[in-house]
Amino acid sequence: MKTAWLLLCVALAANADERRSGRDTMSPALRTLQADGAQHPAQLALALGAELWSQGSKSCASCHGEPGRLRGAATRYPAFDQGLVDLPGRIQRCRVRHQQQAPWAPEAESLLALTALVAQQSRGMSLAPPRGPDLDAAARRGQQIYTTRIGALNLSCAQCHDERAGLRLGGSLIPQAHVDDYPVYRLEWQSLGSLQRRLRGCLSGVRAMVWDWDSAELLALEVYLARRSAGMAMQPPGVRP
Repeated sequence: MKTAWLLLCVALAANADERRSGRDTMSPALRTLQADGAQHPAQLALALGAELWSQGSKSCASCHGEPGRLRGAATRYPAFDQGLVDLPGRIQRCRVRHQQQAPWAPEAESLLALTALVAQQSRGMSLAPPRGPDLDAAARRGQQIYTTRIGALNLSCAQCHDERAGLRLGGSLIPQAHVDDYPVYRLEWQSLGSLQRRLRGCLSGVRAMVWDWDSAELLALEVYLARRSAGMAMQPPGVRP
């Protein structure tokens, strides 16, 4: 009986989820900051998002009601709807198609504020990226990008975030590159930023060509990273060093 129990324990340990959120590698002070709504550095952005939500005759609220009605929406992106689209891209589409407004610039304060507001409604829920032939193809392309060496430094995403996760680079811990908390407020930026901003920063860091905003490459990588993070609990907006 004891032997059977030990074998079961070994089997469970072998199959245990060894993934760790980026917030788990932060200091206790930063984890507390992210969890505390009153102290969160993105509070001003969230307040702006709430203001924008009800602004205008064709507001977000006129279609969706209260933001809380979108609980769970952020868990299901990127998605495929006449092309790949992530959560900021979906908000842009709503703005152009339904509000007849010009799209915001990438990383515009208003776009990030609304993205953070919508994402916040899914706090505590598990990432559940959708499936489908187009998304499957994008995920395969994203995985290829993730594992391919690029740039003057000849590094791949996997070499840092799989092989060296938990080690230090420039004094900071290398995370496993999960996407459960985006958008994030980075102290380095002193502002909110999207996942695409972070990916473009990594490309610049390895001295590779930086892909355009909403490029096929960035969106494919987002699809793969979402699947890689599937099932992890979300806590957006995140806080990072």
